Amino acid sequence: MTDPTWPRLRLGSHLLPGLAAVALFAVLAVVVLGGDFGAAEGFPTDAGITAGIGYAMFNLSFGDVPSEGFLVAFLTIAIVLDAALDGAVMLAKREGDGDDALTALTDGGRVRDALGGDETAGETNNDDTVDGGDR
Repeated sequence: MTDPTWPRLRLGSHLLPGLAAVALFAVLAVVVLGGDFGAAEGFPTDAGITAGIGYAMFNLSFGDVPSEGFLVAFLTIAIVLDAALDGAVMLAKREGDGDDALTALTDGGRVRDALGGDETAGETNNDDTVDGGDR
């Protein structure tokens, strides 16, 4: 009968990151368990929390829950996301060889003429047989 095999503890420099992670966990556990977070406060039972968030986002004071206005932050995030989307579209756009027509590669990577629809590169099937079927 053969001896059973199991993982063996290898000592060396690769143990240092693991020991650092255990030490960091211990420090965070001491901080969290020893911290004073105060008493939990809730919202009134009849308060519309979702409506309050919507009113706060647009800097309106109609909600039941008092909050700060976030209109400037909302508009800033909207402008930054719009600029990122415009940049992504600009970087992803593929232009043809000097012409203004764009080639969409949505058919498995075959390059087609943007205006005529004819294949200009890749495999072509010139015979009349159908692949994958029985006749």
